[in-house]
Amino acid sequence: MCLSIPARIISIDGSMAEVSAGGTVFKAGLQMVEDVTVGDYILLHAGFAIQKISEEEASETMKLLKEMEDAINDTE
Repeated sequence: MCLSIPARIISIDGSMAEVSAGGTVFKAGLQMVEDVTVGDYILLHAGFAIQKISEEEASETMKLLKEMEDAINDTE
């Protein structure tokens, strides 16, 4: 199973970016996306930005992931 997570671009250096996902900073390759700038949201998978998404999509996905985490923690 593959999973990508929403992340916000915080800096860009050539074809690499620093992105923030859930408060953690990662490096991400930008080779598979076009026309991204600092502040944009992307889907991050295996160290690569695979798609540009809207802030609303990112927020909704993070909300759903948090709900799943809370549900798992409630059953422990």
